[in-house]
Formats: sequence, structure tokens, C-alpha cells
Amino acid sequence: MSVGRPLPHDAARLHVTGEARYVDDLPTPANCLHLAFGLSDTARGVITHADLSRVRQSPGVVEVLTAIDLPHANDVSPSVHDEPLLAKGEVFYHGQPIFIVVATSHLAARKAARNAKITIDPRPAVLTIDEAISADSRFEGGPVNWSRGEAADAIQSAPHTLTGSFEMGGQEHFYLEGQAALVIPQEAGDMLVHSSTQHPTEIQHKVAEALGVPMHGIRVETRRMGGGFGGKESQGNALAVACAVAAWRTGRPCKMRYDRDDDMVITGKRHDFRITYRAGVDDEGRILGLEVTQLARCGWSQDLSLPVADRAMLHADNAYHLPAVRIESHRLKTNTTSATAFRGFGGPQGVLGIERILDHIAATRALDPIQVRRANFYRDGQTTHYGQTIEGFHVPAMTDALLERADYTARRAGVDAFNADNPILKKGLAYSPVKFGISFTLTHLNQAGALVHVYADGSVRMNHGGTEMGQGLFQKVAQVAASCLGVPIDAVKITATDTAKVPNTSATAASSGSDLNGMAVQAACLTIRNRMSEHMAGLWGCDAEGISYEDGALHGPDGQTISFARAAASAYEARVSLSATGFYKTPGINWDRMKGQGRPFLYFAHGVALTEVVIDTLTGENRILRTDILHDAGSSLNPALDIGQIEGGYVQGAGWLTTEELVWDGKGRLRTHAPSTYKIPACSDRPRIFNVDLWDQPNHEDTVFRSKAVGEPPLMLGISAWLALADAVSACGDGYHDLNAPATAEEILNAIERVRPG
Repeated sequence: MSVGRPLPHDAARLHVTGEARYVDDLPTPANCLHLAFGLSDTARGVITHADLSRVRQSPGVVEVLTAIDLPHANDVSPSVHDEPLLAKGEVFYHGQPIFIVVATSHLAARKAARNAKITIDPRPAVLTIDEAISADSRFEGGPVNWSRGEAADAIQSAPHTLTGSFEMGGQEHFYLEGQAALVIPQEAGDMLVHSSTQHPTEIQHKVAEALGVPMHGIRVETRRMGGGFGGKESQGNALAVACAVAAWRTGRPCKMRYDRDDDMVITGKRHDFRITYRAGVDDEGRILGLEVTQLARCGWSQDLSLPVADRAMLHADNAYHLPAVRIESHRLKTNTTSATAFRGFGGPQGVLGIERILDHIAATRALDPIQVRRANFYRDGQTTHYGQTIEGFHVPAMTDALLERADYTARRAGVDAFNADNPILKKGLAYSPVKFGISFTLTHLNQAGALVHVYADGSVRMNHGGTEMGQGLFQKVAQVAASCLGVPIDAVKITATDTAKVPNTSATAASSGSDLNGMAVQAACLTIRNRMSEHMAGLWGCDAEGISYEDGALHGPDGQTISFARAAASAYEARVSLSATGFYKTPGINWDRMKGQGRPFLYFAHGVALTEVVIDTLTGENRILRTDILHDAGSSLNPALDIGQIEGGYVQGAGWLTTEELVWDGKGRLRTHAPSTYKIPACSDRPRIFNVDLWDQPNHEDTVFRSKAVGEPPLMLGISAWLALADAVSACGDGYHDLNAPATAEEILNAIERVRPG
């Protein structure tokens, strides 16, 4: 059985040798043209003059397109049609595309774009959270409020109260492969789109809308991406639409890719948040009442900000029961690049908020932070603040197992002893859990389709709506197909995601790729299997249900055996269909986002982490010394891939909260727009000791082979690194650290000053 085996990534050899093809590696068709955007140099203003004559006269330029040249919809928004492909008279952020250059080479297009003479009359720009609040600049017209019980009364009557506020920054996706698209005109006006996208159907929809044609005239193919992390859920729309319009006008293939600087300036990031809170607690640090305000900076267009902010509210509890709580969410509109989907999709911001609150409670009450967390843990049968019943809650047992494996008690004493003896270097040790809901909160997205062919020689060709971005989805789903049909994994061919084969797909996002597409492929395989069983049962004179599939063969109830290949050939000769579609929709979910009530998630994935760090109190420099993780992947489809996802997610989460700082200046210009100024974690930044284990318990819900999603939840385990840095800072004095995120060297030094006496 292939499921459960730690098989390597299906394209591992191709990745290592450089043979794996990405969009920019596809052979460029003859007469292919290349595109570049001309960008706004102002955060907010009115275009009063646009002289593009020098652009048109530049070497290699074939066409220059502005908004008036677009044939139909001028929109690339994933939500409410508020994001024009090209600015129409006004600009709303520094880096907004104003025109398209179509040239004979990538370099010629980029050079020509810089020859424009555009005059923009500046208008007051709203750049910060404070400015947005002052101007009442927001989406949805006002804050969104969810509540349970009477939080204000519970806080008022609690034995102890505390208040606080802190900031967390955004995050650049920094996928290894940048945004890219290639559009090739077909006969009768159809278009073939190669796009580096997590959402081929959305690309299909936006291109069709831009050209004014039915979706059946647009075929989108995505073989793989070099990373996505949510940044290719909607941000690829602009490139694909621009190329399609240019291809329509010229009749020639058109290609576009962003250089890294342009990619970082144009595309959206993780939402940065400010969180303020007021809590009432008992003597053990148990939360009796809590008021939380989440202020999200969303940027200039709505994009996916509403569901991102919703998920932050949904995860404002993390692993903790909040008997009386009020959560207020502000979705603020600013003249910065439109914030978008990012791994965790608002969940990390909500989880970081409650972890900071519990950290503050422990410090204020002089209690052990882990004991405070234990006192607040959910128990099975309790309900969340939005009304979903907690079932199969593993965090308490996982915590016990992790702390024992990681020798927490002895190491805590060792850290305290080290800090007492060292005035310059200080160590920190901290634990954090995660409870992450799995499903799209927009209910209709929880569906998937698949197409499976079995050929007469017994080989299998498989297609589904999920996209491969390095996470190993294709291999996992191939393992599902191989296990269902009882064939070896190398008998299954994985093919590129293609809207002409599986329609109306959802984005590969929300950690749902394996859950949805695995079940759809399983359904298709079982259909074929049932047909083959009926055929062989007729030949063998037995009950079809008694036929099993394993080791590359069919086995009858009375000892009959035939190879899968021979059975497939026999079925073909008997005119039995060996092709099937499969479909799956997530059962039992319902959600009213306006009321903040329902069951938005099929289940929760859990994880726990313990991290040890050291800081230099003179420079703020720091290192992650050791991390121990125990993560809940249910009955893992592929333990090797899941552990890889956990390791990568942790490092990306730690990077968000430590080194990755986005800086905009007073004119709305992103100043950290290249690897020289924006620092993602490198190999040397990983924990020196990195222990990752899987919690081996099957999912209590009927998921594919009882597995659990593993893409997003581990990112939040990186919060333990931030808490450990805060613990190290606290060792420098007696005050509360008030550490913000990211905890850069500068922020750590500032926090040290806050805790020192005087």
C-alpha cells in the first residue's frame, strides 16, 4: 500500500538536476513578445499628463497599452471588481501598473517602461493604521463584531485585569519562482494560458472576462510552481490578463515575468496587524473575560482581506476556551499594495494575538507560562466562541508528550542558571501550541474534481484540480490512487493541472489540497475499480465485493489472481469503461460570517513546539538553538513530505516574527524590496537542533485515509521562537518586555531597555 510510505517528492530528481520545467522554462514560441508594466511613482494622486511617446519609440517596442486600449473588463480582483489591471486617471499605491509595454524581449520591455513621462498630482495618502482610523478609511463600512457572553461584565468582576497592545508586521511571500505567465493564441480566438498560479480556474475566469469570451475559450495549464504560500492565489491574475490582451491584439504569443524588485513592489503581502486587548483572569491565570480588537492594514483594494480578517477572528482563541469574549475587527483601507492571502490566511495573526495575551497574563501574575496555557486549554465537548464543538482535541496530551521528550523541566532550570551567570548573553525557552481549522470559510469552495484513466496496459493517468507548488500534493494524491487500485506508485502518471480536464476548481489553499483532491481522486479510482470488479466477478463466478486489489494484482475470494494489467486489458476488450471522474464536497460545514456563528471547519489540526534561543544584549543579535515539535497530521499520507512541510512552515513562521521586516517610507514607497534589504531566514538560521515528530493518531473525521492537512498549521509553531526571544528579553530585568513583531535586533534592544530598571 502506497499511502503512509515516506516516498520522495515526485519531481525531486527533476528539482535537483534542474530539469523541472516552470513557466519561464517552457520553450518560447516563435515570434513571442514580452511584457512589462509601467508603474506609479506616487502612493495617491491624479494622473494629469501621460507622455508615452518615448516608450513607443524605444528599441524593440511593438505596442504600448493603457486602460482605454483594453477590450472589456479592466479588472483583476479576486473579489469585488475594485482592482483595475491598469490605472484609470487615478493611482492608489506606489507601484500600481499604469500601462503595459509589449516588446520583442524582456529587457527591451523593462527598459522602455522607464522612458515614460507621467505627471501625477499628489493627493493625501493614507498609509498607516493610525491614519486609516483617523480618516475612517475601511472596508465593510465599519468594524465587525463577534461575541459570546458578557465580556465587559466578566472582566469587571474578575480578580485581576490587564490591558495591552502590540504590533505585528506583514510578510513577503518570497517564492523562489517569481510571478510568470505565457499566453499562446489558438484557433478561433481561444487562448492557452500557462500560469504560475495556485488557482487556474480564477485565471481562466479573469482572462475570459478581460477578453469578453466564455470560459470554454480559455484553457489554463499549471504543471508546477516554485513556491506559492498564498502569493499565487490571486496575484497572478494581472500577468495572465495582460498577456492575454496583448496576445489578442497582436495575434502573437506573449510572456510576462516580474523581476524580483517589481514583484515585491507590485504584489500583496501578509496583512500587518495591531492587536489591543483587555482581559480579566482568576488567580491561576484562567481567562474569565476577554476583549480583543484586531486592526488589519488591508491596502488599497479589498482582494481577500475580508476572509483573511474573518479567519483571524476565528483563531483568536487558538487552543483556549474563552467563556466570555468580544472580538472587534477593523479592515482598514490604505494606499499601500493590497494585502492578500499568505500561508495561514489570517490564522497566524489571530493565534499570535492570544499567545501574546497569555504570555502577558503569566508575566503579570508571576505564573509559569505553560501552566497558564494548561489552565485555559479546551476540553472535548466545549464550544468555540463561534459555536463549533471541540472534538478530538489532542493538544493537552501532545503537550505532555513533547515536554517529556524535550526534557523541559531540566532545560528550564538550565536556562535560568545560564541567565544568572551571564550578564551579556541571555537564553529564552518557550512553548506554544496551535489548533487550526481546516476548510475554506467560503463554503462553496470546499469541493474538488478529478479525472482518472486506466489504460489497457494497466498504467494510470491522473488529473485533479489541485496545484503543485513544491509541497508534494501530486505525490500524495498519486499515493492515494495507487493504494485504491493496488498498483505500485510508478504505475501512476501525474499530469499538469488543466482547466480543460477538471473544471471549476478551487484554489490550492486553506491547507485543503490533499483533503479535497485526494478524496476526489479516490472516488474516481473506486468507480473504475468497481467496474473492473464487476467484470472479473462475471469471469470468475464470484461476488464482486470479495475481490481485493493489492501488490499489482486482483485477488478473488477463492484464490483467483490476475495482474492489474491483464485485468485492465480484459476489461477493455469487454468494452468496460476505464475512465472516470470523481467529485468530493466537504460534509457537515455551515457558516454565517455576519453573525460569526456556525461550523466553518470540518476538523482541527494540532501541533506543539518548544524553542530555545539566545540573544546578545549588546547588539540584539539572536540564534535559535533548539526546537522540538510534535505535530498532528492524522494518519499521514506521506510522513517524509509532512515532516518537510512542518520544518519549512516553522522556519517561515519564525522568519515572519524575527528577521522579515517590511518598511514603507512616508511617501508610501516600499524600501525593503530585494534580498539585500528584506531578510528571509537562510539555512544558517534554522534551529541548530531540530527535532520533529508526528503525532500518530488517525483523524476522527472521514478524511482521505484518515489523514489531516499539514500545509498551514505548522507555520504558527514558529510563534514559540518569538515567545522564546521575549523570555530571553525578560531575563534582562523585571519589567514586561512588550515585544513587537518582527523581533528584529533593533526591536530586541528596545525591548531590553523597556524591562531594565529605570
